[in-house]
Amino acid sequence: GRGKRSMHLNLKDSRAVKIIHQLIATYDILIEQFRPGVMAKFGLDYVSLKKINPSLVYCSLTGYGQNGPFRDRAGHDINYLARSGVMSYSGRKASGPNLTGMQIADIASGSNNAVIGILAAVVYRSKTGKGRHIDISMTDGMVAFNAMYGANFLVDGQDPVRESTLLNGGSLYDFYETKDGKYLSVGSIEPQFFAAFCETIKCPDLIPGGIAPPDIAIAKKRVREIIKTKTRDEWTEEFRNVDACVEPVLSLSEALYNSHATERGLVVEVGLPDGGKVRQLASPIKFSETPPHYKNTGMPPGIHTKEVLLEIGYSEEEIKDFENTGLFS
Repeated sequence: GRGKRSMHLNLKDSRAVKIIHQLIATYDILIEQFRPGVMAKFGLDYVSLKKINPSLVYCSLTGYGQNGPFRDRAGHDINYLARSGVMSYSGRKASGPNLTGMQIADIASGSNNAVIGILAAVVYRSKTGKGRHIDISMTDGMVAFNAMYGANFLVDGQDPVRESTLLNGGSLYDFYETKDGKYLSVGSIEPQFFAAFCETIKCPDLIPGGIAPPDIAIAKKRVREIIKTKTRDEWTEEFRNVDACVEPVLSLSEALYNSHATERGLVVEVGLPDGGKVRQLASPIKFSETPPHYKNTGMPPGIHTKEVLLEIGYSEEEIKDFENTGLFS
C-alpha cells in the first residue's frame, strides 16, 4: 500500500507472534480484518496486546461486528448493503436495487469509520494515556447511512419504497438520458435552482409545482422527452452559466482529465523503486501547510520484512534462518 511498509509473517508460527508482540511495544495502532475470534487464537487479540502496550489503539474491522448472530458470517460489500436496508428503497420499482460499481460499505462505512474511530481513540489516549478497542462493522456503518429515512421510520413506522421520495426517484431529482445515450443529473431541489432549471429547458409552467409536483409521473415524462432532444454536451453548454445544480454524468476518463480535476490535482505522478513513475489517484484531503507525500509505491508485498526486523534487534543470521524455515511464507 502507498505510504506503508510491508512485512510477511506466518501467524501460525509462534515466532511471528513474538515478533508482533515486540512491534506492539512501539507501534501504537493496530488494524485487523479477521473474523471475530481469529486474532485471539494467535494470541493477538486486544486483551492480550494491551498487556504489552496499555496505550494501544486496536481497531477490528469486520462485516457484521464482534458480537451478534451474524458475527461469523462471510460477506462482501453487496451483502452489507443488502442487510442495511438502504437497497430496499434504492433503484427502480421495475428493476429493483442497482449495483453501484464501487464499494460503498467497504470504503465509506468501513474504512472511513475506522479512521474516525482511530483518531477519536488517539485523542482520548492523548488525554488519559489509555488505549481503546474499536469495533467497526461495515453493516452498522451502512445502517447509519439511512439517516433521513431512518429518522422518519422511527417516527412514523413507514418503510420507504423505491421512487417515492425526494431523493430516490419520487421527484424530478434524477438522471435523464440525452439524445446521444449519455446522461444528465438534475439536482435542482431548492426553488431558485428549480426555477433556473425550468427556464433553461423552456418549461416555466413547471415552476409552481416544484421539484416534487403532485403529477410527478406526467412531469417526469415531459422532462425526459425534453432532455432527450439534445446531446449531453449540448445540455452541459446550456447550463454552463446557469446556477441550477445540473451536471453531466461523466465517464471516469472525463472525470479525471478536465480543467477542474487538473487544478484540484486529482491525479498524481508517484515515483517507483526503479526510478520510473506511475499515475495514481491523489488523496482528496487538502491541507494548507502539509501537502500529501506519496512514497513506498510499487513495492512488492513483504519487501520491508528484513528492514523492520533489523530495527527491532534481530541479526542478519536470525533473519536468514527465519526465511529458510518458513516464517515469511
